[in-house]
Amino acid sequence: MRYNYCMGTLSIVSTPIGNLADITIRAIKTLFSVDIIACEDTRRTGMLLQELKKRYGSIALHSNILSTQKLVRFDDRQEQSQTPLLIEYLQQGKNVALVSDAGTPLISDPGYKLVSEALKRGIQVVSIPGPTAAIAALTSSGLPTNQFLFLGYPPEKEKHRFDLFQSLLTMKPSNHPTIIFYCAPHKLHQILTDMQTVMGDIPIVIARELTKVHEEVWRGKSSEALQKFENPQGEFVILLSINSV
Repeated sequence: MRYNYCMGTLSIVSTPIGNLADITIRAIKTLFSVDIIACEDTRRTGMLLQELKKRYGSIALHSNILSTQKLVRFDDRQEQSQTPLLIEYLQQGKNVALVSDAGTPLISDPGYKLVSEALKRGIQVVSIPGPTAAIAALTSSGLPTNQFLFLGYPPEKEKHRFDLFQSLLTMKPSNHPTIIFYCAPHKLHQILTDMQTVMGDIPIVIARELTKVHEEVWRGKSSEALQKFENPQGEFVILLSINSV
């Protein structure tokens, strides 16, 4: 693809999922040099920038990033309406950074439409890699890592969840990747119950509060998980290997 370098650059910037020390120097430099930051929550991102300024001020010494005019709200509800605005900024030669509330943008977070539209117009898109809960959970899970299938959040409708879990059981033996789901705490019991109904009392790994003070990577059966996490708190990652089902 031929990029138009008279336009700005769209940077996809990964931010910490809990431990602020996981931010990369490249991410800090990018956030403190772009013209616009598109974010899910301007207040939350503003607080992150304030903290980065305190801890890593030497990296961003000549920045005026704390101006709130630089922050543009870009969440699931506003992705459709805000994408043309951000494309316009980029076409004017302004550099834009896209961040999510935590982790890598576009991974179960908004941003795909913006990236797609930018590429269609010859705008350069650059990824600034960093933390992702799915990969952090996978590498510490003890499950096979040579193949994995990230499925985001399970479907909202019960029938669709059942169909998805059933389809995992019918995968070919030669293609048995480790399966990774995200799960909100208030959905955990229902997801685990549905999984047990369809797939049986299978071995699973549950990771929660990754990189934070109360980080936990738990291993056991789905029935045990229902007892263990009777009052779930924090964000969860559920992992399972079809080979062990």
